[in-house]
Amino acid sequence: MSATSLLLQLIVILSTARICGWVLRHVGQPGVVGEMAAGLMLGPVVMGALFPSLHAQLFSKSHLEGLSSLSTVGLVLFMFVVGLELRATQGVRAQLKAAGSVGALSVIVPMVLGLAISPALHPALAPAGVGFWPFALFMAAALSITAFPVMARILKDRGLTRTPFGQLSLGAAAVVDVFAWILLALVVALAGAGEGYTGLLKTTAGVAVLLAVLFFGLKPAFAWLLRTRAPDGEPSTTVMASLMIGLLACAMVTEWLHLHAVFGAFLFGACLPRDDRLLSSLTERIEPISIVVLMPLFFALAGLGTTTNAFSGASIGAMLLIVAVATIGKLAGGAIGARMAGYGWRDSLATGSLMNARGLMELIVMKIGLDAGLIGPELFTMLLVMALVTTAMTGPLINLVMGRAKASTEAEEAEARAKP
Repeated sequence: MSATSLLLQLIVILSTARICGWVLRHVGQPGVVGEMAAGLMLGPVVMGALFPSLHAQLFSKSHLEGLSSLSTVGLVLFMFVVGLELRATQGVRAQLKAAGSVGALSVIVPMVLGLAISPALHPALAPAGVGFWPFALFMAAALSITAFPVMARILKDRGLTRTPFGQLSLGAAAVVDVFAWILLALVVALAGAGEGYTGLLKTTAGVAVLLAVLFFGLKPAFAWLLRTRAPDGEPSTTVMASLMIGLLACAMVTEWLHLHAVFGAFLFGACLPRDDRLLSSLTERIEPISIVVLMPLFFALAGLGTTTNAFSGASIGAMLLIVAVATIGKLAGGAIGARMAGYGWRDSLATGSLMNARGLMELIVMKIGLDAGLIGPELFTMLLVMALVTTAMTGPLINLVMGRAKASTEAEEAEARAKP
């Protein structure tokens, strides 16, 4: 592939992502929804149907290797920041019991529903050779994901971060991510090792060794390095290089263990010492390149992995079933969990609405499933549509449940309470 072709692809992808993000933000949606939609538009469903020859020439399979490599780097950097933010989340400690209740039910209810619909989906949508249980467990994990970063962005944009249901939702989302990623790692290990339960055991043992090295070796080593070389939270070039080497090494190890590189990146971020100044500094340095430049490439590749077959015949019914089950599972699980924790119905339903946001995290899960051979392009397309729909409905659902005036009042009261 020539450098000119790669640069042209980058220009088209980034321009489309910026335009779609701008349009969607002006109708009350987070920018990430527009970027996800841009990926779908660049795929065979829209651009491939309207301009087939141009699409085939610009995004031929032989020209995607460079994009794939760059998008993997973007994913690794993004999940590193997610791991850092998960460590810095105050809501988990401050409201552990309530967040645990909401988080557990927000995982269990969608998981059960995902398992329940799998017998109907497996015969038609599972790739050849994929057994029922790996497929069903992947569906359970895919439906139970909540997008912590997207949720945080929605709350911040609306000034609801310090409201009771906002704090509860942030804490619960962190709990959900832990449960869902553990399940996903187990499913991918079982499917990807190629040796059945023996392969799963080897992968599990490898992850256990990696965790021990991370939390008993690298964590104190980086704590010393940051304490001595970055006491003000501003890492030098040497410290940044050390962090990047450690990050890439952990990503490489989990890839070698038949997991995805994102697991290693997430674990490395989670193991670093908690320091809000460091988090802020790393976020400022990493997020612009990962979110603005590299992540749109991931969205574009996701869109290129879709197929028009998902929008015809019986597939429409399967897609509607997936969207309905995903929405009901999260709304019911989140709302019931919040009610059990003593919250009123308004706050409980608002919490369930926030837990229904999937966004980028769902796309990462889908890509892992596609790379592991657990799902094919048709189901991948359905899950992408589900991620778009459930994320886009979060804001309108909050307005419906809380009312615009009510949400605005709660935001102002929370801001006033936060002031000294």
